[in-house]
Amino acid sequence: MTYVVSRFDDLRASLSGTVVTPEDPGYDEARRVWNADIDRRPAVVVYCATTEDVATAVSFARDSSLEMSVRSGAHSMAGMCVGDAGIVIDLSRMNDVAVDAGARRATAGGGALLRDLDAATQIHGLAVPSGEVGHTGVAGITLGGGMGWLTRQHGLTIDNLVSACVVLADARILRVAADENPDLFWAIRGGGGNFGIVTEFEFALHEVGPQIDMALLFYGMDQAADAFRMAREVIPDLPPDVSFEVIALHAPPEPFVPEEHHFRLGIALVAVGFGGEESHRAVVDHVRDGLPPLFEMVAPMPYTALQQMFDEGFGWGVHAYEKSLYLESFTDEAIDVIVERVADMVSPMSAVLFYVLGGAFSAADDESTAFSGGRSPRLAMFIVGMAPDAGAQSVERAWVRGFFDAIASQAMGTGMYVNGMGSDDAHRVPSAYGTKYARLQRIKAAYDPENVFHRNSNILPAP
Repeated sequence: MTYVVSRFDDLRASLSGTVVTPEDPGYDEARRVWNADIDRRPAVVVYCATTEDVATAVSFARDSSLEMSVRSGAHSMAGMCVGDAGIVIDLSRMNDVAVDAGARRATAGGGALLRDLDAATQIHGLAVPSGEVGHTGVAGITLGGGMGWLTRQHGLTIDNLVSACVVLADARILRVAADENPDLFWAIRGGGGNFGIVTEFEFALHEVGPQIDMALLFYGMDQAADAFRMAREVIPDLPPDVSFEVIALHAPPEPFVPEEHHFRLGIALVAVGFGGEESHRAVVDHVRDGLPPLFEMVAPMPYTALQQMFDEGFGWGVHAYEKSLYLESFTDEAIDVIVERVADMVSPMSAVLFYVLGGAFSAADDESTAFSGGRSPRLAMFIVGMAPDAGAQSVERAWVRGFFDAIASQAMGTGMYVNGMGSDDAHRVPSAYGTKYARLQRIKAAYDPENVFHRNSNILPAP
């Protein structure tokens, strides 16, 4: 490294947080991110303790001409949260969550994880709609939109964002809300990390749990096409309090899976009930009676358990690569492609997930946020290749790309979910936002004209 150590000593002295450089113990842990495919060596990692620390780190980065990356949960599939020879502004220690149950509001630090937010809110039987892996960072998933089990009932995470504290590229600190800096508030709800570093989020809360009804029905590949057709039949008539997903995966070696089906490749139809048991049971019975599964798991469980159900499968240290798109529905043509390509999955760690979006997701005004891709009912498809080492991952990466190319003709227009985009999707960013892109460019030019925050699905400032 060519950076002067004393310069970093000056930074240390100006912070209440911690500074880690390549010469310091703990450097390798400090630069580590969720996706083991990413192996980068920043010049310095700054563990911020306060919003003021973040502002100081931003000023230091600009004065030192260091490329900035921002890390919350370190879950960026493309590793945007760490760069070579730059500065990592790490928010992981700013992870407090405070709940006002009476007002149904929660505030979460920019470094909070989804499991932190769920744990604090579920004490009161409340929740924020968010993602489905507990060790995901609240900040990253929120700024891109935020979808998961509660999206049909209560919308995206950004639909429930009330206000935020943002550190800008010039190190100013702003509060944003519908009535305060509304243009920036609009932009951060779907525009990703393009406009600043969010150090605190305020969310609206909803009554959820603490118990929910869970059902997973599993089908072998010989039944795969029929399973997708069953999903197509069920989805239009889902009760408002039931969420539904289709997942292609290898059956895990869990107690509820008969031993002879451990690691068997197949299709899981998953229904989660957030209201009365009766409506959930009706959906499960319809699926089971119409297409008996190889095995099933139907039981009540804590909402927090649902939210962490995929934590181990998507655990730290996996080598991962992803592509995503929207499908309008499971057409016969799409089903043929999906079944053919799923059969080529090699790694038992890989998966293909289809989120069923509608209800509150579609009821929201599409123009009220910067969310990409539109709000009509749809399926969000995520093709996720994962393997335990880099050698095996090369096979999965090729599989993901081939699958994406084969199914792309069935996709809805050009819209994409920015949280599912990687570094090789940069050219798709303008089309992902469609008519919103020009407005986002103007806001980017107003708040970050030099594109300081560019390690993301980048929105270029308007000239």
